Amino acid sequence: MHIKKYTIAALILIVLVGWYVYAFITQESIGFEFLGITLPSFSIALWVVIPMIILYVASVIHMLFYSFLGTLRRRKYDKDYEKIVDAIIDAYLGKKERFNSFKTDRYKLLGTIVDNATIFPIGEFDADIENKKLRDVLSLINSIRNGEVVELRKYSLLPSNELVIQNERNRYKKGDISAENILSDKSRYDINLRKEVYVDFVKNAPFYAIEKYKDAFSKEALFEILSRINADKRTLEASNDSLLALFHNLKLDSKDYIEASKKLSKSMLPEQRIKLFESLSTEDEAATEAYLFTLFDLEMLSPAKEILDISQPNEYLTFKAYSALRDCGKHFDINLFI
Repeated sequence: MHIKKYTIAALILIVLVGWYVYAFITQESIGFEFLGITLPSFSIALWVVIPMIILYVASVIHMLFYSFLGTLRRRKYDKDYEKIVDAIIDAYLGKKERFNSFKTDRYKLLGTIVDNATIFPIGEFDADIENKKLRDVLSLINSIRNGEVVELRKYSLLPSNELVIQNERNRYKKGDISAENILSDKSRYDINLRKEVYVDFVKNAPFYAIEKYKDAFSKEALFEILSRINADKRTLEASNDSLLALFHNLKLDSKDYIEASKKLSKSMLPEQRIKLFESLSTEDEAATEAYLFTLFDLEMLSPAKEILDISQPNEYLTFKAYSALRDCGKHFDINLFI
């Protein structure tokens, strides 16, 4: 019951009782002695309503006290509601380290679940969300997904955050920042984004610039570089020593080395190509098959046979089969055996 309405009803009742006693029961006055104190003489009607007034005051105090407790309880729920909204926002944004402290048991359970989950919004449903903070975050995520560039600073996200990476990728695709801007700022841009951009960068960059940012080097970037060696367009000149340094930055398997040799088959001078893969095979056993492929591709049969002759019986079986066919006068493209 609202205190205002309760007060009006109580006053009406007190007045009616006092009036009824004074008008219909007695108009006499009486005095009392309480704890040795003689109280003044008042109308009996007044003595009747005084306990009612005291009861009214006590009941109002009682209601105010529990109303205050209820307010504190509601305030806890309101604060926990705001915290759970923030927790959901953090989950939407993909923040890694999250811990929110909740005061109420129900929100503690829900908050623990949300703090240990990543939520991926499906579709553009932010228009149905009444909470402005959630609606703004969902709108922001939708914008990034649609290739737009948004402001993320107020959310304090790490460079490795997927939304930050995609947002910077959008910025790069729109031409707001260059590949070199990204490659030159290691602290701001995640290594995965820098590797993506580096692949584009090496398509046209001079060799000294390629070496400058080789901390973002990748297998894809290596193949792009090799395709430019002595090519007709976007020509790139590099010594074997420089190329060997690039190979050392990667962990490649035999298929990767063979693919690298194929990239160089049309542009690199045969002598340089042979020396390159000979050097690679001495440093990494996984490059031996690429060296054999290079020799057979360039019709250098004798050096290839020498390697096969000293190999183990179960090694390089494909190349041994190809060599045997060549000995029989059969001429096949070595690429058919790879």
